[in-house]
Amino acid sequence: MGSPYNAATDRYDSIEYKRVGRSGLKLPAVSLGLWNNFGTDRSLDTQRAILRRAFDLGVTHFDLANNYGPPAGAAESNFGRIFAEDFRPYRDELIISSKAGYDMWSGPYGDFGSRKYLLSSLDQSLDRLGLDYVDIFYSHRPDPETPIEETMGALATAVTSGKALYVGISNYDPEQTLAAHRALAEHKIPLLIHQPRYNMFDRHIEDGLFPVLDELGMGSIVFSPLAQGLLTDRYLAGIPADSRAAEGRWMTEKNIDATYLERARALNEIAQGRGQSLAQLALSWVLRQPQVTSALIGASSVAQLENNLGVLSSPALNSDEIAAIEPFAVHDTGSN
Repeated sequence: MGSPYNAATDRYDSIEYKRVGRSGLKLPAVSLGLWNNFGTDRSLDTQRAILRRAFDLGVTHFDLANNYGPPAGAAESNFGRIFAEDFRPYRDELIISSKAGYDMWSGPYGDFGSRKYLLSSLDQSLDRLGLDYVDIFYSHRPDPETPIEETMGALATAVTSGKALYVGISNYDPEQTLAAHRALAEHKIPLLIHQPRYNMFDRHIEDGLFPVLDELGMGSIVFSPLAQGLLTDRYLAGIPADSRAAEGRWMTEKNIDATYLERARALNEIAQGRGQSLAQLALSWVLRQPQVTSALIGASSVAQLENNLGVLSSPALNSDEIAAIEPFAVHDTGSN
């Protein structure tokens, strides 16, 4: 377990907290996601160091899902162990979220959006996390075969049962978001937040989602703001042997094509002109949108975490910088 953890006393001094839509909840401008790097393939000591440093720097929101690992469930189990040893005294200062919606266990009840799956999964997540409740519980993706009233009814039950304080959705399009909001309103439960993918190379949510969030008073927390590492300096001079592109887990060497390199190198020059890393520029770019409450980053090391959080001390992008970025922030870049 190592030395006992006492959180930094100045942890709230240098980070911005933004209100989630028209709710009472605030999230840090940058949150930590445990999608990768928190399974059994990573050192628990490294995971602990990243989580401790994140909280010391004011990151109060840790985002999980039932199937994060590997294997599925491992990230919640590992986080639960570290929470019990380090963070339990700070529970009321933390926002901990989980999700269900992707394949989790075998058989017909371990996938998508049925009431059976969502509520069973929530119970399993709470058990792995060692928590009485999560702060936010998400439907991880829409289910084309289950009525949205059933899926949202399950989220409402998560709140009324005391197992979640708030609920959200992830990967829903604008029309599905409107339908989800209507279904939850029947239970007098607000739809707090949307978690979509958004970055300079994936701009699909600009086609209609932002005005829906404004209309409904929702916030958003965007995942993959660094495009799985494509919007960092990781690939500008080649493909490292330990990179995701080399491993082939989420991308391959085919993603690192000439068009990608031209755009990424141009963006890196803009970043350097601002005194930023490319990753910091990418985070500044998503956070420029008023509907984006928080950007969700991953981290494989404390150094990577600290570099990304450096965005918080950078000035906001001005209109000239946004215009300079635009020719290189092209949807579907690196998607080969």
